[in-house]
Amino acid sequence: MIYLELFLGFLRVGCFAFGGAYSAIPLIRDVVISSGWLTDDALTDMIAVSESTPGPIMINLATYVGSVKGGFLGSVVATFAVVLPSFVIILLVMVIFQRLMKNPYVEAVINGLIPCVIGIISAVGGYMMLRCCFATGADWAPDFKALFLTAFLALLMFGSKPLLRKKLSPIMLILISAVLGILFY
Repeated sequence: MIYLELFLGFLRVGCFAFGGAYSAIPLIRDVVISSGWLTDDALTDMIAVSESTPGPIMINLATYVGSVKGGFLGSVVATFAVVLPSFVIILLVMVIFQRLMKNPYVEAVINGLIPCVIGIISAVGGYMMLRCCFATGADWAPDFKALFLTAFLALLMFGSKPLLRKKLSPIMLILISAVLGILFY
């Protein structure tokens, strides 16, 4: 019975929590306190823990409350219930979006936005590269380690396809960058 109560309670939270996790806290508090699952003090402690752990607060709270009331299965049920409405909404949006993409006007707008997004990402990447490779200030002194790493990673990214006959995955580039950054700095 507790699993059904957890499911229905957190499904209600997932359906009516708009405006982010912090705006959902009063709704979660209402569901948890009115159901008698936790005291107000225990819930306040869980909110503090949820804010300090990685991940969305609403999901962390659902997992913690579900775990306290129903063990592992309770945490799974509460977490599933709180994300289910968002998941269904995203699926519906994707179905609608798939149909809209067949419209030539929508397709033209999307195709027109692609170069804009590429330009924005390139500009931010270029700015970040300049900030990392050259010390800011009046002298603009180069950081030779950063310049070497940037050149090496660019060579890896663009040179891997002819050598490996496939592109190096972005995840592998991120891992290589992290290891080299740790080694050099």
